[in-house]
Amino acid sequence: MYIRATGNISPQKTFGHQPLQEAVAYTGNRLSCIEPDYKAFIDPKQIRRMSRIIRMGVAAAMECLQEAELKQPDAIVTGTAYGCLEDTHSFISKMVEFNEELLTPTAFIQSTHNTIGAQIGLLLQCNNYNNAFVHRGFSFESALLDGMMLLKDNDAANVLVGAIDEITNTSHTILSRLGLYKQGDTSNLNLYSSIPTGIGTKGTIAGEGASFFLLTNQPSGSDYAKLDGLHTFYKPDGIPEIEKQITGFLESQDISINDIDLIITGKNGDAGGDLAYDQLAQSIFADKESIHYKWLCGEYPTASAFALWLAATIIKSGELPPALRGSGSLDKKIGRILIYNHYLGIHHAVSLLSAC
Repeated sequence: MYIRATGNISPQKTFGHQPLQEAVAYTGNRLSCIEPDYKAFIDPKQIRRMSRIIRMGVAAAMECLQEAELKQPDAIVTGTAYGCLEDTHSFISKMVEFNEELLTPTAFIQSTHNTIGAQIGLLLQCNNYNNAFVHRGFSFESALLDGMMLLKDNDAANVLVGAIDEITNTSHTILSRLGLYKQGDTSNLNLYSSIPTGIGTKGTIAGEGASFFLLTNQPSGSDYAKLDGLHTFYKPDGIPEIEKQITGFLESQDISINDIDLIITGKNGDAGGDLAYDQLAQSIFADKESIHYKWLCGEYPTASAFALWLAATIIKSGELPPALRGSGSLDKKIGRILIYNHYLGIHHAVSLLSAC
């Protein structure tokens, strides 16, 4: 599968296909997306009817299709774990406020998880295959796998695949009570080294984003990268099982870890969750160049979509972007990248990209 085009709205300056020149610094445990001028992609009359996550998803998808010079994809597949949280909160709050009477349906209609994909289809007047996956930490991987199968079975020649999740004040408060995020002053620039004693603490930083990719089954002269494979596994029984899953995946691709130029991991600053990454760095990932990405976008169930975007842009340029060059010392062209990410230690995913 070939990644023909991308569109990415994130807490970094990634929209408009800009390279990561310098990381945007955040203080606190929440990273919010840097939103573009939506008027270039969406009719102003429609913008005011869309919630924030719908605007982000539609704009990222439109930018992706614009780069691919494609008016309509053969299929639209989206993945989201949280869905439209702002609209969901609005509808539920009004149910309580108005005692379940005289409710307007708009917030409910726009609160469903397939709203973003449906809105993209409506704006494009695209009546082709349109599906949404809500599989928690596997939401993006499920969407990606569906797109890959459509291409493999020749049911589509190009597929628009994306992942969207947002963080709202209410959801941030709830997830903070569950202990997901760090407390006190935190900087994303020092996410992995902010503790003076060198001992990690519990929690990470919240994030959000909207990332879209146009996948095709035929190469062109302008592709970002080849998506060679994807593998997911659920609740592995310890580090040996994780190592077995990763090495087995590489063997299925007829390569070994020595063939990998760069590893991108989902290390997020949480002491418990990062143990897997740290131990792999001492075993099968030993002596391999690796970088982490969640200090750029924060942690959320579909953050692996940001990692795929990052890997694709690195392979297209052949080198690390300026914002990440301090993270590694690569002095050779990057042609093959392995991404390993897990969400809350439950949902684990490995994907492999290579140069076209």
